[in-house]
Amino acid sequence: MTTSYRTHVPGLLLRLAGPLQSWGEHSHFNDRDTLAFPTRSALTGLLAAALGRPRHRGLDDLALSVTVRVDRPGSRLRDFHTVGGGLSADRTVVTAEGKRRSSDTSTLTSTRWYLEDAAFTVALTLPDESEPPAAWADALQSPRWPLYLGRRACPPAGPLFLGRSADAFHDLVHLPLALPAPRTSDYGANSDEPTVPVLFLSDRPLSELPAPAGPLGNDDAGQEHSTVLDDPVDFASRHRRYRARPLYRRTLALPVSRCAGYGTGQLTGLAAYTSPTYAPSVGPAPEGSVQ
Repeated sequence: MTTSYRTHVPGLLLRLAGPLQSWGEHSHFNDRDTLAFPTRSALTGLLAAALGRPRHRGLDDLALSVTVRVDRPGSRLRDFHTVGGGLSADRTVVTAEGKRRSSDTSTLTSTRWYLEDAAFTVALTLPDESEPPAAWADALQSPRWPLYLGRRACPPAGPLFLGRSADAFHDLVHLPLALPAPRTSDYGANSDEPTVPVLFLSDRPLSELPAPAGPLGNDDAGQEHSTVLDDPVDFASRHRRYRARPLYRRTLALPVSRCAGYGTGQLTGLAAYTSPTYAPSVGPAPEGSVQ
């Protein structure tokens, strides 16, 4: 995509937080990786699960543009996973031919990577910047099938769907951060308005992302940083296919006052932000901002 941001782009806002997340790009069988941020393919799959869509159904009507705010990057966790070890011959893993594995090949191993204690805020918009279907918002509020953060072993903690937004990128910048405020001594002696650096990632240029004064990392905000193989073409079990798409990065210096802490601290801040009576400290929120 080569479009840039304009004001009042409608979208859906998600909060992706939990003990574990995993966003694979090149995962195959016994080696399952994770990227450092939610992928477009995983979020498309999450929406499809919410709608109750079968895997063999086409994806043309689920085209998404994804912009991610990294509240907490978390840390990488490696799980050396074994299946079938120590079982009797009649209970070992079944082969593709329907037979049981012999004792010397009964244990299957895999390496699985996760992000632990990470938190992301995500804006889902449409490539043509029209309003996402109301059915998407309804499904994310009352999903047909269980939703998870990349893998079934990674359920979300707390609310996943934050609401519909009339100006998704404004809200993505202004929503409370799932991050504790740094110590006062970290601000610096000459800091009039303490800030924290926050990374944004998108499949579209970030040069016009709404930002407070003094943003960081603007030089290459409109330049493609790299590519990611996470644009889904087909989710069918035996025919999964993905395309590469561009990845853009930008770091903004956001006010420390936007840090809402962990757990209930951020949830309280989110509830206040989405309240009709809320008045943000950095300019007024757009009319009908988050619903």
